[in-house]
Amino acid sequence: MIYSKELEQNMFVCPECDFHNTISARKRIEITADPGTFVETFTNLAPSDRLGFIDNIPYAEKIRKAQEKTGNADACLAGTCRIGGHEVVLAVLDFTFMGGSMGEVVGEKITLAVELAGEKGIPVLLFSASGGARMHEGAISLMQMAKTCGALKSFHDGGGFSISIMTNPTTGGVTASFASVCDITVAEPNALIGFAGPRVIQNTIRQELPDGFQRSEFLMEKGQVDMIVERSSMRERLGVLLSYADQQNSVMNG
Repeated sequence: MIYSKELEQNMFVCPECDFHNTISARKRIEITADPGTFVETFTNLAPSDRLGFIDNIPYAEKIRKAQEKTGNADACLAGTCRIGGHEVVLAVLDFTFMGGSMGEVVGEKITLAVELAGEKGIPVLLFSASGGARMHEGAISLMQMAKTCGALKSFHDGGGFSISIMTNPTTGGVTASFASVCDITVAEPNALIGFAGPRVIQNTIRQELPDGFQRSEFLMEKGQVDMIVERSSMRERLGVLLSYADQQNSVMNG
């Protein structure tokens, strides 16, 4: 048993086992950005039910309930801020909003964030926590995979620097798109990262999976993740990476 106040004071990391609990996008921004520097952008974007999708309840009703629960228009918050004194564009997925799923608005915000970083000539940092593409939006949600990757490719070709931070869980179409194509890939400890879930894979191939399969440590061993960073050290470590990027730019620009 853990007291809620103690958990919150520890950045929602279990003081006994070091498990990194999922946190909201606003909490993530609060503990990552330099205090008082975050300025939200693209606040005019909101999801719509283009397909009139209905399962247990209409998609439009799910959106409304998620908006009331989180106070956000959709599952991504984006804006400019400073981290370790470095100006960056920051986009963060919110798992508390429909599992952080990527639909039209999330894909558009990620793309706009990358384009804004290109215009300003500053790095872009993308935090992921997602169940994948938002299937309530059909092919429109899947189109965001190509759109976000295309934006990052153009950004990279223009000399931009990007960091992807994968948190628990980062799965599905988010893993298979922008979360995996940045210059540096960071993960929180023991985060579930993959495309299909381990149970789906095991049931499909009828084989026992290795211990720790699809967890941060396993993926770092295989080369998919560059480094694993504790939440308490994240702001400091990102500041160091951004310092390296600044030094590289200074060398390249003479």
